[in-house]
Amino acid sequence: MARYTGPLTKKSRRLGVDLVGGDKAFERRPYAPGQHGRTRVKESEYRTQLQEKQKARYTYGVLEKQFRRYYELASRRPGKTGDNLLSLLESRLDNVVYRAGLARTRRHARQLVTHGHFIVNGVKTNIPSFQVSKHDIIDVKPKSLETTPFIIARETHDADTVPGWLDVSPDRGRILVHQRPVREQIVVPIQEQLIVEFYSKI
Repeated sequence: MARYTGPLTKKSRRLGVDLVGGDKAFERRPYAPGQHGRTRVKESEYRTQLQEKQKARYTYGVLEKQFRRYYELASRRPGKTGDNLLSLLESRLDNVVYRAGLARTRRHARQLVTHGHFIVNGVKTNIPSFQVSKHDIIDVKPKSLETTPFIIARETHDADTVPGWLDVSPDRGRILVHQRPVREQIVVPIQEQLIVEFYSKI
């Protein structure tokens, strides 16, 4: 499956937000990359909206074509399009693994999923974009529980960082999905209304 595999720190510096989480390189140089990185950039409404869209794309590791499909699906659902869009992105299996604290980053979570370490409702699932639903049960495969990533995840797990829509048993490697996430439970530095405005013009 296609995905962005380039340097995320450079994208973080370009967009002005830590896309990785705990990126020391971004903290040292939180300005745009390149020779003219510290020069003042002329702001415009379009640039602001485009940056917000790019920020969401790179945060969740989604390419443009797939991101556009998420937007179109969100716009067809009842409720606010921006809220629906973030809910769809948060409900990706790789993001759920990351939010549950079983992976260090979303990229790490994506790798664990594609390597076939997870079972969803009793079925092996290795598709990072798989949409989890209310009452889904996600388990780490029994053989995988004693591998290094999951041993580290158990030892470093912080229950306080798990969102309210998930229930995690790190010792068992189990994630219970109570509900689809709502906007108040999604803590990402993204202004979804700017993304809606961006797509409404094209």
